[in-house]
Amino acid sequence: MFYDAIRNDHGFAVDPIKAIVAPRPIGWISTISETGVNNLAPYSFFNLFSDNPSYVAFGSGGRKDSLTNISASGEFAVNLATFDLREQMNASSAEVPAHVDEFELARLTAVPCRFIKCNRVGESPAVLECRHFKTIDLPNDDGHVDDFLVIGRVVGVHIDDRFIHDGRVDTAALKPLGRLGYAEYATVENIWRMRRPG
Repeated sequence: MFYDAIRNDHGFAVDPIKAIVAPRPIGWISTISETGVNNLAPYSFFNLFSDNPSYVAFGSGGRKDSLTNISASGEFAVNLATFDLREQMNASSAEVPAHVDEFELARLTAVPCRFIKCNRVGESPAVLECRHFKTIDLPNDDGHVDDFLVIGRVVGVHIDDRFIHDGRVDTAALKPLGRLGYAEYATVENIWRMRRPG
């Protein structure tokens, strides 16, 4: 099949594109409001885009609390969502008022970061502390903006020592979650290597 992605005339009940661009890492973003309320939310439009320096970005559909807090504070943390934390990650995705602390809602431990003021998920085995670099508007065809690309520079990295073996992070042991299409997820467990030629 082929469909026009602008007209989105695929004919399915649910847009299939997220089932194609998969698995996508989950940016489990923690921020703090100007009044000191913790915020935690998963974003399936997320990835790492460079390594020296390291920049991450996530897509926000609408001006959600995370984006509001980042705009005010200039900071956020990315907490690794893992298979063991899948229920808590899902609980933190609930649409709740801005005064609700999603750490408490999902029964997670809020732990201070080192370089930034917001908290991180104490149970997460890896966390990236980030400073806001830029937010880019993503307009639709009529110029209306309701989607945003939020870019942050990584300034600190936490890794649980239990997942470091022989000088390498054991990704399979971390069991990070990936987002697929629909209500589907994947867990990274089966890892293999392939060297680049030359």
